[in-house]
Amino acid sequence: MRVSCIQEHLAKGLSIVSRAVSTRSTMPVLGNILLEAKDNQLRLAATNREIGINCWIAARVEDEGAITVPARLLSEFVNSLPPERIDMELSVRTQTLHLTCARYNANMKGIDAFDFPLIPTAGNGEDHTGDGVAVIDGMRLELEVSGLRKMIDQVIFAASSDESRPTLTGVEVKFQADRLMMAATDGYRLSIRSTQISQGLAEEPLTVIVPAKSLGELARISADADENRPVQVIVTQARNQILFQLWGKGEEGRGAFQRVELVSELIDAKFPDYQGIIPKSFTTRTVVDTAALLKAVRVAFLFARDNANIVRVNVLPGAAGNSGQIRLSATSSEIGDNANEIDAMVEGDELDIAFDARFLIDVLSQIDQPQVVLETTQPTRPGAIRPVGMGADEFLHVVMPMHPPR
Repeated sequence: MRVSCIQEHLAKGLSIVSRAVSTRSTMPVLGNILLEAKDNQLRLAATNREIGINCWIAARVEDEGAITVPARLLSEFVNSLPPERIDMELSVRTQTLHLTCARYNANMKGIDAFDFPLIPTAGNGEDHTGDGVAVIDGMRLELEVSGLRKMIDQVIFAASSDESRPTLTGVEVKFQADRLMMAATDGYRLSIRSTQISQGLAEEPLTVIVPAKSLGELARISADADENRPVQVIVTQARNQILFQLWGKGEEGRGAFQRVELVSELIDAKFPDYQGIIPKSFTTRTVVDTAALLKAVRVAFLFARDNANIVRVNVLPGAAGNSGQIRLSATSSEIGDNANEIDAMVEGDELDIAFDARFLIDVLSQIDQPQVVLETTQPTRPGAIRPVGMGADEFLHVVMPMHPPR
């Protein structure tokens, strides 16, 4: 193998795939990144058996070939190089990769690419056996890049990080005839986001559970993807996998990457029926400026973090046609207390309820609309948060209250 590429492109590709490198596997090859030079492209790949990422960058290939090298060493070395051309040459006999960039030289011992697991790809109908890839097939649809990224951001924070409850570490994704819906919950809060999709499904509606970590990686990668080209999604229930394909920016491979494919295992479980916890009515409806509320909660959190993150929210209707108020307070027996007031439009009864400040910060940070509505019933019942200006069925966040205020 002899191949050359630009340092910035290789560094970007390595940053994309390195998040899928296994750090605790008993298989040494899973701690490596695959480099495969073919068809004037350099394919970088990594997998931890739960998620796999393929990334293609532009390259000049003189001799085709493949090798796997230690991920951490390769990434740190490439990131330390000047922004010039990198030449790589593989000694097949010793499985050593020689790298040259400007006046920097290195030799890295690798593991034969034959030992690297097959990573599925969207493929093009060709037989890829022996190429280090396996073509995946199933239900296909296309989604708009920025819309998908925003959907992911607005739900994954509500997923659980507790590995002992694997179902809740995932996001329920429903593919319907003209709508895509995502939902995540950790048992204390629930985030639901849905959107209209232009490409209808020919197949029956499909529901899968995708690990939140996988969707988080997809959102991260999509920030550098071409917004004008849709994300291709392939779901195969037979292999219990989902694949996302994104295209890089720029023409003729001039972008940081040409193409990225992320494939993830699905969580084989039944997602909790969350419809029962969604409030069907409210006794108090509060409309408030999103940025003002977020700032007030962040200030209260400075005092709440020493008291189980509890922030008390006192909703006060206005008198004689005047606007109402929201009063946020937090108390710590060791460091002091804090109270903040915000003007709001309040309909209904006065209410005193307590929430986890972190949960409020998480959801308010993901709302772009200038105003948000908080719907509540009583101190022991969940509250519902919706952005003002979005459809009632587009975004909903339900958060459980803390213990009733004293």
